[in-house]
Amino acid sequence: METKIFLENDQRKKKAIGLIHRVYLSQLKNSRKYTASTKTKSEVRGGGKKPWRQKGTGQARAGSIRSPLWVGGGVIFGPKPRLVSKKINKKERRLAILSALYLKKKQFIYINEDTFLDFNQIKTKKICNLIKELNLNFNCKILFILSKPNKYFWLSARNLKTVKISTASCVNLEQILKANYIILSSNSLELINSTYGKQYE
Repeated sequence: METKIFLENDQRKKKAIGLIHRVYLSQLKNSRKYTASTKTKSEVRGGGKKPWRQKGTGQARAGSIRSPLWVGGGVIFGPKPRLVSKKINKKERRLAILSALYLKKKQFIYINEDTFLDFNQIKTKKICNLIKELNLNFNCKILFILSKPNKYFWLSARNLKTVKISTASCVNLEQILKANYIILSSNSLELINSTYGKQYE
């Protein structure tokens, strides 16, 4: 089973890759936190009194020992915490996710939905055995896409650095692009098509 969007020619494929790149960059930009902060002249402690009188000393005039020109003074145009966000349209984001899944279809591995439902306890060993049964290397990045959230499955895979878990209704573009293998069920793919593909039928 394949996703409902088809990239028939090279031109469409190039457009899809360009869209994926734009959405991915906006996602990276929105995930960054600009928290670096420096103090200005008014924020540095001290420096309230004028060091010496304005005229008659032979020294250059100075109003504060916390001037940016002095050692221990404030910083001119230093970094301050700020919010940076880049908007991306919902339709573009959905189309980018669907296109990325189509381009990654060779890395799809389909398993039975019951395999996900069988997880009713936290067992990392069970995840490892599943990966071994699929003849996959633990050094590869693996993405499991579940049809619905499963707390036990997520907690079981939490200790495995190369394994990521997502649900079909909230697929992450970055996880799709970085995954070497995408493991999902037919139910998960149908849910992805209904969630992200309904606007393009």
